[in-house]
Amino acid sequence: MSSKANHPYHLVDLSPWPLVGAISALVLAVGAIMYMYEIDNGIVLIIGFLMSLGTMAVWWRDVIREGEHEGHHTTTVQLGLRYGMALFIASEVMFFVAWFWAFFDASLFSGEAIQVARVEFTGGHWPPQGVEVFDAWHLPLVNTIILLTSGTTVTWAHHALKENKRGGLIWGLVLTVLLGLTFTAIQAYEYAHAAFGFTDGIYSSTFFMATGFHGAHVIIGSIFLIVCLGRAMVGHFKPDHHFGFEAAAWYWHFVDVVWLFLFVAVYYWGGLGGTVHGG
Repeated sequence: MSSKANHPYHLVDLSPWPLVGAISALVLAVGAIMYMYEIDNGIVLIIGFLMSLGTMAVWWRDVIREGEHEGHHTTTVQLGLRYGMALFIASEVMFFVAWFWAFFDASLFSGEAIQVARVEFTGGHWPPQGVEVFDAWHLPLVNTIILLTSGTTVTWAHHALKENKRGGLIWGLVLTVLLGLTFTAIQAYEYAHAAFGFTDGIYSSTFFMATGFHGAHVIIGSIFLIVCLGRAMVGHFKPDHHFGFEAAAWYWHFVDVVWLFLFVAVYYWGGLGGTVHGG
């Protein structure tokens, strides 16, 4: 049997990582449930988390090897990877639609008579009575500027890569990662000084679910870009072959766009008429 394929597709070798990943996800889910119900102190959750991280690391290592060293990522395969990433981002859009839906349902229908408990809490208007909201033109605006700037720097890195300017690629990624980490630090500070907690009612729960999951995506995107930075420093990406970086850039731009919706809908519009925290 010839070792050279007569087609442009990549038929992957047998791999243990799908099975190991499924087991890791099961341990992680069971651990999360046990922790939330106080069955244990989080040991199973930590084990599942570490197993999942390890599986992702070795699985993606194999994908990088297939593309960089074994030449399996042909133009046809790269097209399939692009479709896959586009569909993944589309699924992420639907994920955030759910949290925006919850927020708008609560805010637009805060006085809905059939929602007795909601009306009792909100007083029939939004933001609910007694809730101190964030000033959209303070830290949220700073974070908006930071995230939009990071979108510019990752685009700079992408264009530098396409022109085979390694210095521009690396420095663009360094700045993007630093801006992403700064955004996360500011949001952590904001959460620590919030006038409401997650369990303080429908306003706080919808606020933290929407902004918190976005914050988690910023952390994931930052890790994605850190991996790309490491790969760029060892010369993995080429002007005509760099989908790994391209996928990270797509994801980062998606995170940017979601934040713009959060800033306008949740921080600005959702806080109109409310008492500003510290104001």
